[in-house]
Amino acid sequence: MNFRDFLKKKDVNITAKAYFLDALGAMAFGLFASLLIGTIFTTLGDKLDVPLFLEIAKYAKQATGAAIGVAIAYSLHAPSLVIFSAVTAGIAGNALGGPVGAYVATVVSTELGKMVSKETKIDILVTPSVVIISGVLLAMFVGPGINAFMEAFGRFIENATEMRPFIMGIIVSVSVGMALTLPISSAALCIAIGLSGIAAGAATAGCCAQMVGFAVMSFRENRWSGIISQGLGTSMLQMPNIIKNPLTWLPPTLASAITGPISTCVFQLENVPIGAGMGTCGLVGPFGIITAMPEGGAMMWIGIALVCFVLPALLTWLLGEMFRKLNWIKEGDLSINN
Repeated sequence: MNFRDFLKKKDVNITAKAYFLDALGAMAFGLFASLLIGTIFTTLGDKLDVPLFLEIAKYAKQATGAAIGVAIAYSLHAPSLVIFSAVTAGIAGNALGGPVGAYVATVVSTELGKMVSKETKIDILVTPSVVIISGVLLAMFVGPGINAFMEAFGRFIENATEMRPFIMGIIVSVSVGMALTLPISSAALCIAIGLSGIAAGAATAGCCAQMVGFAVMSFRENRWSGIISQGLGTSMLQMPNIIKNPLTWLPPTLASAITGPISTCVFQLENVPIGAGMGTCGLVGPFGIITAMPEGGAMMWIGIALVCFVLPALLTWLLGEMFRKLNWIKEGDLSINN
């Protein structure tokens, strides 16, 4: 049996679909089922003064790496023992390199685990050892590079906040909005650099443009479930589609370039760090604006309605329809159920 036949026997498919569509899509669900839902419960606990929600949020956030590990291993059709072992790989990857670290560590260690699974009489020892050792070593290897990138990206955002409000609104809105859709934590980024004030408001505008924009633009493919899962969940669900057709990312990104300066120059919306990188996920972003502007008045409420909901929906829908007419976006390109 040659190596190619061996990989086929072990269901190891070294393809872009397996790693950049299936695994990345599963990672989005794992991230939402832990970090993002935890952040939503944090906001609910603070706003409603429910200590139980804060306790739930703490444990949900702690499970981020494990949730990503299990989700990715499951998407790669790993045997049960490999899936259970991928928990450790995901935890190590997330601890040392965030969600991207968890992704890299889990994908590689899962495939290695599948290769050795049931190949020896001591499978109960060999398979978890291979998955865990390779996962932790990979996390240690890629973690520093990922952290260096995040620090550089954070400095870029910080430098942008020192620019004039109009330019700053565009740069921060587009950058943080794209970070929200990418498999990195925009919320963690905003918290790490302490993003606040009108810069945080611009970040919120960009995140809302991605989430509400994708939800509305993809309505014909995903219907109402897509509105909920993307508009109140995460636009990261679109990452597999973005990889297949990068043009699908342009409409919400262009919309964020418009809503960002509207937020900073017209309504001067402010936010707190935890709300800046969340957008409409669980409505954490709008609630953050209300927290940061307790005396915002009518202009604040109009600004929230327009910047967080109406303009992202309208602008992205119009741009999306234009792209469809140009055949840049085809039927099914935005389906999150593929």
